[in-house]
Amino acid sequence: MVDGLPHLPGVYRMLDAAGLVLYVGKARDLRRRVGSYFGRGVAPRIAHMLERVAAIDTTVTRSEAEALLLENTLIKQLAPRYNILFRDDKSYPYLKFTAHAFPRIAYFRGAPDRRAQYFGPFPNAWAVKDSIRVLQKVFRLRTCEDTVFANRSRPCLLHQIGRCSAPCVALIEAGAYAADVDRAVRFLRGQAGEVTAELEQTMQQLAADLRFEEAAAVRDQLGSLSRVLHQQAVETTGGDTDADVIAVLIEQGQACVNLAMVRGGRHLGDRPYFPVRRAEEADAAEVLEAFVSQHYADLSAPPVLIVNAEIDADELAPMIRPAAERLQVLRQPQGQRRHWLEMAEANAALALARRLAEEGSQQVRTRALIDTLGLEAPEGDPARLRIECFDVSHTMGEATQAACVVFHDHAVQPAEYRRFNIDGVAAGDDYAAMRQVLARRYQRIARGEGALPGLVLIDGGAGQVEVARQVFAELGLDAGVLVGVAKGPERKVGLEELVFADGRAPLQLGRESQALLLIAQIRDEAHRFAITGMRARRAKPRASSQLEDMEGIGPKRRQRLLARFGGLRGLTAASVEDIARVDGVSRKLAERIYAQLHGQPG
Repeated sequence: MVDGLPHLPGVYRMLDAAGLVLYVGKARDLRRRVGSYFGRGVAPRIAHMLERVAAIDTTVTRSEAEALLLENTLIKQLAPRYNILFRDDKSYPYLKFTAHAFPRIAYFRGAPDRRAQYFGPFPNAWAVKDSIRVLQKVFRLRTCEDTVFANRSRPCLLHQIGRCSAPCVALIEAGAYAADVDRAVRFLRGQAGEVTAELEQTMQQLAADLRFEEAAAVRDQLGSLSRVLHQQAVETTGGDTDADVIAVLIEQGQACVNLAMVRGGRHLGDRPYFPVRRAEEADAAEVLEAFVSQHYADLSAPPVLIVNAEIDADELAPMIRPAAERLQVLRQPQGQRRHWLEMAEANAALALARRLAEEGSQQVRTRALIDTLGLEAPEGDPARLRIECFDVSHTMGEATQAACVVFHDHAVQPAEYRRFNIDGVAAGDDYAAMRQVLARRYQRIARGEGALPGLVLIDGGAGQVEVARQVFAELGLDAGVLVGVAKGPERKVGLEELVFADGRAPLQLGRESQALLLIAQIRDEAHRFAITGMRARRAKPRASSQLEDMEGIGPKRRQRLLARFGGLRGLTAASVEDIARVDGVSRKLAERIYAQLHGQPG
C-alpha cells in the first residue's frame, strides 16, 4: 500500500471498505508521510481510523502549495469523519485607501480592487473602525463617499471637529494631503517613530520660515500622534512586526483556537475558532496543524507565527508562505510576544468555557426535544439530529419571501440557511406560499438526492401543517417529521401549541419545557431571517420607484441623479440647488423632485 507511492508532494485519501473517505491529508513527500501512519506511536484516534482503512488513493501535485489547496478543497467537499474541520470563515474586514486624487479611508469587506491599497486583515469590524478613528484624529483623512466629496460646497462637521482636512473644498493642497496619506500608511506599517521624527522636522522648518500657523497645525498633529502612541504603548513591540498569535486549548473533547492579529507592531484584537465537530482524542498539535493548513489556504500568512503547540514548520512553511519569504514559527516567545501569547491563551480559555456552557444547555434541550417528540437521533447521536424550520413573511402581501433555517450539532447553522422568493401566488396567501417553498425545498429529496431532516418545523397552526402534509404526501415523504408551532394566547412565549401532521393530538409543553425553549429559539431565528430578507427585497424596488413615478424623469435622468448622489438616500439629503446642478435637471424639475422626496405638495 505504501511501497508504490512516489517521493513527491500531493494529497492522500484514506478509504474504508465501502469507498467512504475517512481522512484527507497533504504531504511534501507522499511515501514518507503515508508510511509514518504505519509505524509505532500513533495517536488512539488515528489507530482507530487505521483499523477501518481498506485503501489509500493519492494525487500528485506540482508543489506543496498546490497540495495544501487541494487538501482543503477535498476536506470541505467530503467532510471526512477523522479530519478536524474548521468553518470556512475568511470574510475578514480590511482598511482601504481608495484610488483617488484625495484617497478616502474606509472599512472594506469583499472582493478587492487592485487599484486601491488595503491593510489587514483585521480580526473584527471594531478593530478596523478604531484604526480609522485614529487615522482621522492624527492625519485628518477623509471618509466620505466620492459622490459626496464631489458635490460638497462647504466643509462638513468632521472638519469642524478636527477629523478631516476638507480636501473637498480645497482647504488643503493635494501635495499636503498626499503627504498625510503617506504618513498614515507608514504609521499602519509600524513606522510611527519615523513619522514622528518627520513631523518634528517639518514643524521646526515651518517655524524657521516664519510660517507659524502651519507650524502650529503640525504641532497639533504631533500632539495627537503622541497621545495615540501613548495609549498604544502597552500593545506594541516598537517594531514593524506583522505576526499572528495562535493559541490552542482542548477541554472535554472540545477544542478552541484563538487567533490574535498583530500588524505593524499593533495588537488588533483576536477571534476564537471552533472545529465543526468535537475534536475527540485529538491533541493540540493536531488541531493547530489543521487550523493553520485551512486558515492560510487562501489567506496570506504573516512572516511570524507565535504558537503554543508543536508544529512542523519545515513542512508547512512552503505551503503557506512563498518560497522567497521566510516564515518564523515561535514556540517559546519572549518579552512582549510572550505576553501576547499568554493573552491569546487566556482568551481561548474564556471562549472555550463559554462554548462548553452554551453547548451543555443546548445538548440538554436537544435531548429533551428528542425524548418529548419521540424522535430518533441518527446513529444514536443527538448532535446529528437535523431540524429545518420554515417561515413566510410579507407586508400586506408585498415582497413575499420564505425562509428556511437549519439546526444541527446543537446549534443553528447560518451557512446553511436559505431564502425563497415567492412568486405567482395571491397577495397574502400564506398557505400557497408555504406550499411553494416546501415543494421547492423537498422535491430534490423526493428524487433521492439527500436525506430528509429528522424534524421539520412550520411556523403556523393547523392550516399551515395541513398544507405541509399535502405537499409531503404528493412527494411521497414521511409527514411524521412535520410539526407546526402555533402561537399561544396573546403570542406569549411558552404558551405555544405543537400541531402534528400525523394525527397526534396537539401538545402544549409549558414554559419550563427545555424542548419548547429549543423549538422557540429555532422558530424565532426563522422569523428573524424571513423578515430581514423580506425587508431587503421590498426596499429594492422602492429605492427607484419614487423616481420612476415622477413625470419628466426618464431612465437617463434617473441614472444621473442616483449616480451623482450615490443613491436615493444621498439624493434625499440634497438641496434643490444641488439637484439642479445635475445635467438635464432644471430648477423647476429639481423643486418637484425635492418636494416629492420630502412628502411636500409639488
